[in-house]
Amino acid sequence: MKVTPTAIPDVLVVEPRVFGDARGFFYESFNARKFKELTGLEPNFVQDNHTRSAKNVLRGLHYQIRQPQGKLIRVVAGEVFDVAVDIRKSSPTFGRWVGETLSAENRKQMWIPIGFAHGFLVLSDSAEVLYKTTDYWAPEHERCIAWNDPDLAIRWPMEVVTPMLSAKDAKGAALARAEVF
Repeated sequence: MKVTPTAIPDVLVVEPRVFGDARGFFYESFNARKFKELTGLEPNFVQDNHTRSAKNVLRGLHYQIRQPQGKLIRVVAGEVFDVAVDIRKSSPTFGRWVGETLSAENRKQMWIPIGFAHGFLVLSDSAEVLYKTTDYWAPEHERCIAWNDPDLAIRWPMEVVTPMLSAKDAKGAALARAEVF
């Protein structure tokens, strides 16, 4: 496993060691002992989520203001542009974002710690995203920041002017008005 900090050092790109041959491949998608050895972190994952989305679907930017979740994101089919936004008021990187292309082909994962909003845009015809969380989904505490907040200026690699959004995501708040950590 290889772990690389992003421009926001708390957000990590994780690349598993893949063993492949003519039959296919094998890799450990998560190993707690190795993750701790390489990151110093010991997340206690309590929930696994699986989502399938069509091309140009944008999900996010989501977070839970109470029962906050750390997330380990990976793609098992297709390709997405995955984004983390630092929403920790006391952080020197507050309001900054990082993005990474995650795909079934590159097998990269992204660790998004507590205190970040998360979202992704589907780049392929469809994509299946799996993610582990460190706390349970709590819809009463879920919040959404606008994907197109001009103060964030996220450079989404879009082929369309407006992505496909859920009703909740279409009503996302500007970071300046959002509840943050």
